[in-house]
Amino acid sequence: MALKTANNQSMTAITALPSGVSAKSMILLATGTASGDSTLSFTSNIDSTYDEYVFKFYDLNPATDDKKFQFNLSADGGSNYNVTKTTTFFSAYHDESDTATNLGYRTGNDLAQGTGVQFFTDSAGNGSDESAAGELHLFAPSSTTFVKHFYSRTSTYYTSNYAFDVFVAGYANTTSAVNAVQFSVESGGNFDGVIKMYGVA
Repeated sequence: MALKTANNQSMTAITALPSGVSAKSMILLATGTASGDSTLSFTSNIDSTYDEYVFKFYDLNPATDDKKFQFNLSADGGSNYNVTKTTTFFSAYHDESDTATNLGYRTGNDLAQGTGVQFFTDSAGNGSDESAAGELHLFAPSSTTFVKHFYSRTSTYYTSNYAFDVFVAGYANTTSAVNAVQFSVESGGNFDGVIKMYGVA
């Protein structure tokens, strides 16, 4: 069987994808803006319409210095955020003076069948130029057969001039549909920032 190649290598010349090749698209469903708020919750549009939901974080800035951002899940539309989760958490960091680096698993930031919040950043500074950004992916939240997998990756400007790259993954150990997600700061602090929720079609 002969391989077919494209002689015109310009992307602008592509007008349609070949049959059998699909292109996923992200549909913006909601935008939440925090301004001195303690929580930012998404309690609608998380249903069986999409098999993947993505939450993107933009310049999350805690009111109190040295605080982690966190999330929790709900199976009752946001009345309670207490879904059981098992997770992993590891991070890499590097400081501005090039004197400290690390890559490692963080046992104090994971959950083992816990119903509490899950951290998705390391500690962020509250300075005017300090913040966290990244994304969280939630898969098949409306399934009533399987657990609900998720993962996140974030970049954080730590208060002591560190760059943190944080990876979190795990699953919500429930066969009930998950239909709400809440974001907050550890210790009940307030924060500013924008979170957008997308459905992946």
